[in-house]
Amino acid sequence: MKTAIEIKGLHKVYKGGTHALKGVDLEIKEGEFFALLGPNGSGKTTLISTMSGSVKKTEGNIKIFGKSIDEQRELTKMMIGVVPQEVHFDSFFNVNEVLNLQSGYYGIKNNQKWIDEILEKLNLHTKKFANTRALSGGMKRRLLVAKALVHKPKMIVLDEPTAGVDVELRHNLWTYIRKLNEEGLTILLTTHYLEEAETLCERTAILDQGELIKIDKTKNLIESMGDQKYLTIHFKEKNKGMPASLKKFDPKKVNEHSLSIKFAKADLQEALKAIEELPQEIIDIDMKSQTLEDVFLKLTNLKR
Repeated sequence: MKTAIEIKGLHKVYKGGTHALKGVDLEIKEGEFFALLGPNGSGKTTLISTMSGSVKKTEGNIKIFGKSIDEQRELTKMMIGVVPQEVHFDSFFNVNEVLNLQSGYYGIKNNQKWIDEILEKLNLHTKKFANTRALSGGMKRRLLVAKALVHKPKMIVLDEPTAGVDVELRHNLWTYIRKLNEEGLTILLTTHYLEEAETLCERTAILDQGELIKIDKTKNLIESMGDQKYLTIHFKEKNKGMPASLKKFDPKKVNEHSLSIKFAKADLQEALKAIEELPQEIIDIDMKSQTLEDVFLKLTNLKR
């Protein structure tokens, strides 16, 4: 598999002295759906901006599909499309004009056929001639995606693409993005909705305080937390104490009607038997496994 992004020894120090990136090494393969996670201020946006050429690096090397951003700046810019966090459009233009202007920035003429195709797939075709001021927040998010795709890049960077987006739109957007990935488009995702990264991304990197602290297959990261299961038991009446039968499973009070236990996967049958023997009437049970969020919190809290 060819390399889409190759970053070695990347540093970025801003004029005020903030060391935003501290020797980052990162490789993303062509065709990957890759997650870059980190707390606010971890350096994610700086890394993306450096890759795309909008922020100048202090030190290090970046190659986009084998091309150096220092030696072939214009070519590497053509290879990436960025969906930024901030939603901003010139209010004087309609949707179609915005996308044609964006095409012009990349020197692309007569791009209307591709623009119409993008609008159709993103369910924006009915707003083709609508002024950007008239768009809802979700439509503006979709227009940002359209802008990133208008020059047919080999890779897109999604920086918090579903922030403030309703559930239906989020699902529709991911259906389209998944299809693009299946067709060969390399995708780099940053998001605070960690369930999105867990569901969509084969590999995940975690950035904190400018340092890349972990990178692995998403499945491996989750499994590294162990095979602990968490089960919450909800009682009809108020729970008056911690049942002795659950002592082995480290019971914790959730509220007056609920308590939680944890156990290894191998102890599931024993835990269920202990629950069955409880004298209180149970009205519901919830069970969950370790998630990418658990990994994220553990790793980033280690540095606090």
